[in-house]
Amino acid sequence: MRNRKIHRYLMIRRYGKIVDALVKYEFGYIADRMGIGNIRPLRSRIKKQEKVIKDTDSRPKNARLMLEELGPTYIKLGQILSMRQDLIPPDYIKEFSKLQDDIQPFGIEKVERLIREELGSDIKDLYESFEEIPIAAASIGQVHRAKLKSGNDVVVKVQRPGIRKIIEADLDIMYSIASFTEEHLPEAKLYRPVEIVEEFERSIKAELDYTQEGRNAEHFAHNFQEDPRIYIPKVYWDCTSMKILTLEYIDGVKSSSFEELAKMEVDRKEVAIDVLKAFMKQVYDDGFFHADLHPGNVFIMKDGRIALLDFGMAGFLSHDMRNLLIDELIAITKGDTALYIELLRDLGSIGDKVDIALLKIDIDNLLYKYYGRSLSQLNTALILEEMINVLRKYQVRVPANVALLSKGAMTIEGFSSIMDPQINLTIVAEPFAKKAIKDRIRLTNIAGSAYRDISNWSRVLHRAPMKISHVLDIAERGYLKLRFEPQGFDRVVAEIDAASNRLAFSLIISAIIVGSSLVIQTGMAPHIWGVPLLGVIGFLMAGFLGMWLVVYILRTGRI
Repeated sequence: MRNRKIHRYLMIRRYGKIVDALVKYEFGYIADRMGIGNIRPLRSRIKKQEKVIKDTDSRPKNARLMLEELGPTYIKLGQILSMRQDLIPPDYIKEFSKLQDDIQPFGIEKVERLIREELGSDIKDLYESFEEIPIAAASIGQVHRAKLKSGNDVVVKVQRPGIRKIIEADLDIMYSIASFTEEHLPEAKLYRPVEIVEEFERSIKAELDYTQEGRNAEHFAHNFQEDPRIYIPKVYWDCTSMKILTLEYIDGVKSSSFEELAKMEVDRKEVAIDVLKAFMKQVYDDGFFHADLHPGNVFIMKDGRIALLDFGMAGFLSHDMRNLLIDELIAITKGDTALYIELLRDLGSIGDKVDIALLKIDIDNLLYKYYGRSLSQLNTALILEEMINVLRKYQVRVPANVALLSKGAMTIEGFSSIMDPQINLTIVAEPFAKKAIKDRIRLTNIAGSAYRDISNWSRVLHRAPMKISHVLDIAERGYLKLRFEPQGFDRVVAEIDAASNRLAFSLIISAIIVGSSLVIQTGMAPHIWGVPLLGVIGFLMAGFLGMWLVVYILRTGRI
């Protein structure tokens, strides 16, 4: 019980800080409309902190500054939102992409304690040496250089102590605010706040599990084991757990360090092409891609190989999903809007409320720009961006992995333009896209798909008589039930419920008045002012309840 009260107290304090930040960055109207403006601490109201921020450039910038002030969880939320062009406007995307973790590292004594708890041994028993000062620090964890007893140089990623509890508490608040916002602010439904929090929860919980990042690294290492140019660091599982990750140290130069690359006589254009090819292989061949290939995650080793780092942000595309994306590429090049919309239905992206006629017009206009062009003339990242802008306009949902792919494509395009401004992403991608399209329409693949479809239908037809017999048997015994959920029915039920409550309340008041009248007529003692006291009390009670009912009806506007 005590822990629950402490949690409730902390939640209220956290709500107060959120309302403070909303007011400070000129979003106070949101708190007022949600009915949580009064949660703001009295001290903040006296100081009038809402006047601190007045001259910022725009609401998107205010939103970014607010997320930075609210701390690590909200910074991560903003970073996730920066990938969802289908959910939030481009100006917010641009600002949220600037969000960076800027947080002080925690002390070596906490690192030692966590390693002891997670790995069951002291640092000195696991590592030959361990640098106390981290080489990088972020909101989730920090990274230290170390050397194993075997003599291998490694980096050790250590999770920030207590970060899980902080994130879980913030998630509780996010869910409550998102649900309330979606229910009470009609315009907020466009951005689907509950869906955003659900996606954020999946992402942040995956990031909190360092064993998942280790498995991602091994998956990439397996996929590139035949590629002499790409290198993936080794995972040391004996020194890895959910909160500790030990990886091989890469002795190399960051790809953005142009002076160092020049000394090594590295051709930046070749590096850009090799990394682009690696990304295309991940998307078209493997279905498992690195979504954050910026210069800081690409190192050039002394022997010329390219090392890819940081595998926390990875996406998976199933075989069927890859086929759908390839079919969409075919639909774009052919200008086939009907096929494209049908593919969106297959993705489960189009809801019942989408105006298909207007959506078709906008997609027609977009596809006209690219109709008849060869693959080498298509800018994949630009097409994705333009298409997602159209889909956002009609609230068409884009699956999270496809949104992540869009983010990965734009990141890799940014990387290639930094390495070589003259490079054409599409020319590098064209052979992979052509091969994927050829494989898609190859007779053997079509036959294989047809065989799978026939097998599925054969199972359905085989089970159909049994299922039909089961349904008829239930109907014959009178147990068959139909359930329907008409839209808007909940509101009707609520209105009827409120009306019946008011009617019942009115009848109770009437009964009190009638009963009091009968008591007065009997002349029963005791009396007040010559009138039976019980009757007077009854009339006063009926008058008070009647006035309360009138005030309630006037306030709700439902007479």
